[in-house]
Amino acid sequence: MINVRKWTSGLRRVLRRRREPAVVQTLRSAGAASVAYVIALRLSPEPAPLTAPLTALLVVQVTFYATLTNGIRRVNSVVAGVLVAIAFSVLVGLTWWSLALLIVAALAVGRLVRVDEYTAEVAISAMLVLGATVGYTAWARIVETLIGAAVGTACNLLLPPPVWVDEAGRSIAGLARRVRQLMLRMGEEAAGRVPWERAAERLHEARRLDHDITGVDAALRQAEDSLRLNPRVKEGLLHRVVLRTGLDTLEICTVVLRVLARSFTDLAKARGSKDLFPPRVGATVEQLLSEIADAVVSFAVLVTTHLSEDAESAEARLSAELHTAAGTRDRLAQLLREEIAEDWTDWQLLGAVLTETTRIIDELNTEHRTRRLLEELDRVSREHRSKLPRLARLRDWLGVQEELWRNRAGLGSRSR
Repeated sequence: MINVRKWTSGLRRVLRRRREPAVVQTLRSAGAASVAYVIALRLSPEPAPLTAPLTALLVVQVTFYATLTNGIRRVNSVVAGVLVAIAFSVLVGLTWWSLALLIVAALAVGRLVRVDEYTAEVAISAMLVLGATVGYTAWARIVETLIGAAVGTACNLLLPPPVWVDEAGRSIAGLARRVRQLMLRMGEEAAGRVPWERAAERLHEARRLDHDITGVDAALRQAEDSLRLNPRVKEGLLHRVVLRTGLDTLEICTVVLRVLARSFTDLAKARGSKDLFPPRVGATVEQLLSEIADAVVSFAVLVTTHLSEDAESAEARLSAELHTAAGTRDRLAQLLREEIAEDWTDWQLLGAVLTETTRIIDELNTEHRTRRLLEELDRVSREHRSKLPRLARLRDWLGVQEELWRNRAGLGSRSR
């Protein structure tokens, strides 16, 4: 009975995770490799055509865009390696020195045909074919490779790959929460006496956020690839630009936060046994950092929100939080002005704290985000036009024709 319960609970966990991208990708890869092997058994003269499932496994990548590019490059690498092996078998045969020349020639050919990360595959294919009977095995390997690439591409056409946008969104949200936690700790310490060693620890935490940004960037690149040429996604370019500009903004905020932590550390060293800030100033700094921290999380929610209604509510909440933070910042500026008028010893560091918090508020501003988003969309559109000018002209012509058709339809309805 216990085993049945464990088996049932395990099955439920698997079913709950069946829609996760990693699970979907695993099932798709296994299915594509099996289908490729079955087809190769019928079409290839080899008794165990394992090249076909291997190719299908490598071709079925996490995105449809990567599938097309990897499939073409892998087929090119295998064919190039087989041709090199045929040439060597005819001219010199297999010896220790011909094997060395074969590897050099295959790697050189791989770079000439620009198969990128599959350059080593050219040499591997050449060695495998040269070590066997040339002709029969060579063409069988080409057939199996073509079968595997075709099955892998067809799998992504019939079963579109998972979209990794949610994974990237969770990574961005996680980064925003870590930034918020650091800001809250810095704000709590700003209201009291802080040894410079503890302030330096916060500086090291801010520096470690760079590693978190690297991981989020990798997740975002995977999400961007999953949106390219994916039939399940509409407005893929907009999704990519929104996520990318959102991460750029958070990266700038982390850089400014690191500079703010540096200012706190220098201020702690300068003030020695005194409080980091005077009581009224310290309480205001704590409140300001708390409000900015909440705004950072709201910004991440706005960036990762797909539905328009949710996006509008997230934008309204972010605008309200930034407005509150700006009011607290103005009050802090007045308090710092009064403090510096009495004692201007550390005026540069106090002014730096005000400047850095203002920079974060400006970066999170919705108008600033909208302007950056439009600039990035224009830049990406220009790049697409420069890479594919004919396709861009065709798209523009179709857009003009559609607009003319709509105008004529509207005039016709009014005339009736």
